[in-house]
Amino acid sequence: MKKTHSSRLPGFHKDDVAARLERLAEATGIDLADIVEALSAGGLDAKAADKVVENVIGTYALPFGVALNVRVNGRDHVVPMVVEEPSVVAAASNAAKMVRAGGGFEVDADPPVMATQVELYGVADPIAGAVRIRAARAELVARAREVVPGLVERGGGPLDELDVRDLGGGMLVVHLFVDCRDAMGANLVNTVAEAVGDRVAELGGGTLGLRILTNLCDRRRVRVRCRVPAAVLATGSVAGVAVVDAIEQASRFAEADPYRAATHNKGIMNGVDAVCLATGNDWRAVEAGAHAFAARTGWYSPLATWRGAGPASDRTLEGTLEMPLALGTVGGTLRVHPAARLALRLLGTTSATELAGVAAATGLASNLAALRALATDGIQRGHMALHARSVALAAGAAEGDVERVARAIVEAREVTIDKAGKATGVTFIDKTTGREGQASARVVVLAAS
Repeated sequence: MKKTHSSRLPGFHKDDVAARLERLAEATGIDLADIVEALSAGGLDAKAADKVVENVIGTYALPFGVALNVRVNGRDHVVPMVVEEPSVVAAASNAAKMVRAGGGFEVDADPPVMATQVELYGVADPIAGAVRIRAARAELVARAREVVPGLVERGGGPLDELDVRDLGGGMLVVHLFVDCRDAMGANLVNTVAEAVGDRVAELGGGTLGLRILTNLCDRRRVRVRCRVPAAVLATGSVAGVAVVDAIEQASRFAEADPYRAATHNKGIMNGVDAVCLATGNDWRAVEAGAHAFAARTGWYSPLATWRGAGPASDRTLEGTLEMPLALGTVGGTLRVHPAARLALRLLGTTSATELAGVAAATGLASNLAALRALATDGIQRGHMALHARSVALAAGAAEGDVERVARAIVEAREVTIDKAGKATGVTFIDKTTGREGQASARVVVLAAS
């Protein structure tokens, strides 16, 4: 099948699911039957799920969408996103289109190096212990390389360095650094830590404690930059230059206030986590590393910042993001989850580093979309318009009536189950109170929310 090599698919959101799949197959060159098969039943059946986690009784599906318009380092990507929150996919696509007008995202990333920790406690002489450990660097690195021969063969493996830190109270921690290539690396670096642990304890003169990776992978950072022309940021009621200034002010708010920074960063993670989920990566590890990095100075700060640049006649918005991001394109869930493997095929990424760059760019796009909404019409207008469809479905609206009911409750500025029930003629009975809503021939029993 011919590939169009573009993530610009105008009107994609207006197509039905079958038409979207056909257009996606054409755009990516992936056989349509392969896409349909990978996404059937949520991409994972109960039998396969039983081999992934314990006590399986079934599977739990989430929406699998694609963000469009994403261009990273001059290359287009159709970006798979798995997320339950309305407006996230649409917002990322819309913001990516704005960034595209300024040339797209520019990304660079560190090599895929992860650190693993070996803890010692009860160290009688921490200074002398640290000296002995550092002196044995070559021996420890050689031992570490012996336990990951496959990784070494692929050009990765433990680096010829280590770090020793005195945490006080007779506690030392030793970091070894491992180039994980296209793996996220948790199992690899944990294996390294366990292989050298006993020898580190002997050298340091203390009791061996924990041996495990750190998710604060600050040597595996991704940096994203973009420029957005003021004109494409304008709304029907707000000029583009004013939007640039408002977004800059919103960024400064996050830089000054950790309460705002937390929500600012949540918007970034809307995009990053959705890509992680779609590609079978550990989004919890990514979240932990991102927030630890944001607080590394002792002050919780935004991962992305925005500034206006240039004169009013040629104003642009410049955004930058930096965060640690350890993703993998081999191992883990990818081995058993067809939809995760499909996600990587849709992306067309060739390495874990490239995948991290696309995920981070999607995060910056998500942040831009949120800030633009906040700076203009407010976050609720667009978000609730999309959320209204879910509310209409929950209210029992037939498939053909969903859009009509959604429009009605948005126009009424009352996006609630009760309002949707009145529009659909459904009776609601709250299980907790037993109270009844709009009378109708049909009854839908709802759990209290």
